[in-house]
Amino acid sequence: MNSPTVLRALRHPCRCPHKFFHTYPSFSATKLSAQLRPLQLARPIHSTHPLRSPDSPTALTNILASDVPPPVQVSSVGPAGIKLADGLLLEAPVVFLEGKVFLWDVPGLVMGKGGMSDWQGWKREHWAIFEVVVPKPEILIFGTGTRMELVPSSIRAYMKEFGIQMDVMDTKNASSTYNLLAEEGRRVAAALLPIVPKKWARKEGL
Repeated sequence: MNSPTVLRALRHPCRCPHKFFHTYPSFSATKLSAQLRPLQLARPIHSTHPLRSPDSPTALTNILASDVPPPVQVSSVGPAGIKLADGLLLEAPVVFLEGKVFLWDVPGLVMGKGGMSDWQGWKREHWAIFEVVVPKPEILIFGTGTRMELVPSSIRAYMKEFGIQMDVMDTKNASSTYNLLAEEGRRVAAALLPIVPKKWARKEGL
């Protein structure tokens, strides 16, 4: 059996050095809506990539330009999902990283003994994108749904191996914290579970 694709993104696939996720060079609202119905698009998705290649000669140079892509911004979080500032509604787990949105294929959290969540099925490959991405985020905001959950020490230790600080909170507070840090220009990523547990529909062959 082939290994499951852990991360998919809201963009057209291209070759990627890691088997657990795909990176995508640009948004396409038409193909996105065809692939991920019934995601709701309030208006066309904006592109986070410059119209001009950075290597193209220009008459003027912006000395204040940053190499950090424009961040994704969360507008609201509710039972329907995580709504972005551009109107896109994300109904299942996602990762925000380097101005991109990745669909995150992870096991659901099951309530275990004593009201504690059971993290059975969570493996290192579910976090593999943070192993291969360069540059790595300083901070990873992990939103665990309706409430803050205790994350296994093995997951925190795995992030620490790459110099990434993991902050855990409920998804609403995680989204607000992510927005704030991104606006401040911090190199921050977010991994968010929805308020109402739901998984992305897996397309055949993925």
